[in-house]
Amino acid sequence: MTNLLNINYYAVAPELVLIGFAFLVLILDLLLKGRDKAVLGYVTAFGLLVSIPVSYFTNEPVSFSGMVAADSFSAFFNIVFCVAAFLTTLISMDYMKKAKADRGEYYYITLFAVIGMMLMASANDFVNLYAGLELMALSFYVLVAFKINDNKSVEGALKYFVLGALSSGILLYGISFLYGYAGSTNFAEIARAASAGSSQNMFLILGVCLTVAGFAFKVALFPFHLWSPDAYEGAPTPVTALLSVGSKAAAFAVFLRFFAGSLAVLQPHWAMLIWVFSAATMLYGSVVGVSQKNIVRMLAYSSIAHAGIILIGLLVTNDKGSSGVLYYLLVYAFMNIGAFSVITLFVRNNGKGANICDYKGLASKRPWLAFFMALFMVSLAGIPPTGGFTAKFFILASAVNSRYYLLAGIAVVSTVISLFFYAKVIFYMYMKEADDASVFTASPGAALYNVVIVISAVATVLIGIFPSVFMDMAVQAVKPLLM
Repeated sequence: MTNLLNINYYAVAPELVLIGFAFLVLILDLLLKGRDKAVLGYVTAFGLLVSIPVSYFTNEPVSFSGMVAADSFSAFFNIVFCVAAFLTTLISMDYMKKAKADRGEYYYITLFAVIGMMLMASANDFVNLYAGLELMALSFYVLVAFKINDNKSVEGALKYFVLGALSSGILLYGISFLYGYAGSTNFAEIARAASAGSSQNMFLILGVCLTVAGFAFKVALFPFHLWSPDAYEGAPTPVTALLSVGSKAAAFAVFLRFFAGSLAVLQPHWAMLIWVFSAATMLYGSVVGVSQKNIVRMLAYSSIAHAGIILIGLLVTNDKGSSGVLYYLLVYAFMNIGAFSVITLFVRNNGKGANICDYKGLASKRPWLAFFMALFMVSLAGIPPTGGFTAKFFILASAVNSRYYLLAGIAVVSTVISLFFYAKVIFYMYMKEADDASVFTASPGAALYNVVIVISAVATVLIGIFPSVFMDMAVQAVKPLLM
């Protein structure tokens, strides 16, 4: 029976490793008391590090009756998830203690969120996909509301939960149409039915449209973005960092595997829908971001604009477009987590840092910190020689090569508009004088923040200076989709 179902636990080794560490943290949380619980964060970080090489060496293309595809594509995303979660765990330990929310469940729920992301990246069937999606979503609902005494945190989590439940219903409705059309929830079977049958079938069209709408929520595409600014602002800042990177990368992994991989033959039919989503998301995120005074909400709209740009790579169903998406998500993970790490450190020290004006005169008080923050803003804006520039270059180059000239032009306009709110942060740090309310003082316990900031900064620059190395990795990772 095991051979018939092709059950191979090696294919889910990264998930099993994190499940083991999640239960270990759970047990330690019950046994340890008081200050001894500080070890939970280090156990979580160690588990995430262990999962990285396990993910790299796992290569089982099809298993569990075709439901799991543990190939180089899922391995690439698993490594991105683990690195992002590792960095956010490091900045979480001291922050959660300072915020008086230092409870053991934070760490094993974070691990379960990463496990959900991994299940999504390796899913080759909508049943497996939905299990991973809900595991990730339910974990983030709890994490966003972790500061239970903060009204903004509870409000953000409530909006996220309500709209998330709605999007799950839309997604399930779309899956039911695809199942009715193909008689299967397996990606390969749906692709086979789509290739052999009529592309104008109403069940297929409705299924594709509703599935896109369901995942548009997870990526925060316009107009399914309404939860994003409030959830980002209300959540603990390290959670915001992981949410902005992890959930977006997991959703794009599904987008690529299902649309660019399985339904590539129907690209002319779903391309217009993706085109509209991309253009509207880029323009909306960049335009609304200009008026934001809260730096976390500004980064939320920045994240929306970036999602629109990444979506361009989905339209280009070849190795250039798909690998450009992977490269972009890798760069985005480092530069976004780096920016949120600076914000987290700022909030930790003086309780401020929510508004852009709080960063006045930071360059005169902490020049290195201001330099790193400026570096992350420059990379998010897409200015060379950072990784943000090369990421946008690869995406836009693939769009031009596929003759999406208008969409590439909209992306350039969006990038120019976004320069205003990234430059605003740099302007306040370097061109404004600090007042008593915005003085940033160093304090003990900032070592882990500094480590994360330096790692993120070095990675952001190296990926920009040596793009071919990382682009080759992305090209190898997408090969299973295009075979």
